[in-house]
Amino acid sequence: MLTIGFLVNPIAGMGGAVGLKGTDGLLSEAIRRGAEPEAGQRALAALRPLKELQLRFLSCSGGMGEDALRSAGITGFEVVYKTPEVTSSDDTRKACQMFSDRGVELILFCGGDGTARDVYDTVLDRVPVLGIPAGVKMYSAIFAVTPEAAAEIVHHWVSSPPHLRDAEIVDVDEEAYRCGELRTRLHGYAKSPYHPGLVQGTKQVWEDQDEERAKAGIGRFLSEVIQGTPEILYLLGPGSTTGAIARQLGVEKTLLGFDAVMRGTLIASDLNEKGMLGMLSGHGRCRLIVSIIGAQGSVLGRGTQQVSPKVLRKIGVENVIVVATPHKLSETPLLFVDTGDVELDAAFGEYFSVISGYHIAQRKRIGRVSSGI
Repeated sequence: MLTIGFLVNPIAGMGGAVGLKGTDGLLSEAIRRGAEPEAGQRALAALRPLKELQLRFLSCSGGMGEDALRSAGITGFEVVYKTPEVTSSDDTRKACQMFSDRGVELILFCGGDGTARDVYDTVLDRVPVLGIPAGVKMYSAIFAVTPEAAAEIVHHWVSSPPHLRDAEIVDVDEEAYRCGELRTRLHGYAKSPYHPGLVQGTKQVWEDQDEERAKAGIGRFLSEVIQGTPEILYLLGPGSTTGAIARQLGVEKTLLGFDAVMRGTLIASDLNEKGMLGMLSGHGRCRLIVSIIGAQGSVLGRGTQQVSPKVLRKIGVENVIVVATPHKLSETPLLFVDTGDVELDAAFGEYFSVISGYHIAQRKRIGRVSSGI
């Protein structure tokens, strides 16, 4: 019987929808802005498909694991770590040490890159780890693409020995990230189960002449589209590729946030979920322009939590425009969407038509978790 150490970071992802680009050190501000915990629901989505399997879980009390296991109807678990009323990264490390001492074969955690770092710092490469994505930023390669994908990986493990790979743990400077600068460094390599299409790669950044030419072509094309449709509100997502569109329009883009443009003019910057809903209620048609995270293939769900299912339904999946350079697409086998709403994710269909240059688009398949679990 597979023994799994299971934990949840209860505050993971709370800063996303309210535009904080992370929650580390800003929990009080996230709550003040109206943020609500979401990690428990993400964990529950991964646990429900595991209810009928013969598994043994070691976990933490309350919101760090026990609550999600009970809600999923799983009874084969033991609480080995008693959590305080207010949890911290120290609790993650202590729980993982207990898991390791008790000989778990896999640590399944729900959180973001900060949680991944805490897990790795405790067990290094001695215990395989798998992440259920729930943070604002998930650039490490130990995360399943969706909670349901994490469940499918566990199903595979039960039926046959897993293929384990050395997966990068990436450390992101949150202070720099909030200021619009992405600084990452390799923190280490963890052992993690690998299944193509079910786990993500590491965030890739390319800055060469071909990339810049491609971005300029994308920017020129979409700036013409925006200026030629003055009745439509455009929301420009984070990234340097969407930044190229802003440069062509002559507006200042928030590198890691969402900005609103209409008639080629910037009308709002760094919008959170509430701000987007306010903008949408005052305008008719809207289009969302987002780029993909290279190698991972994430379109929505990584660093874009401001675009909640409620926001996306108001925009309409048919009004989502995806942009990426040819180099980035060549390094990205599949695209995926993980909004937290499975039905909404499925509404995108099987392919994205990705704008990759001036009047150039490539068809790219959307990865799906199979329904056989």
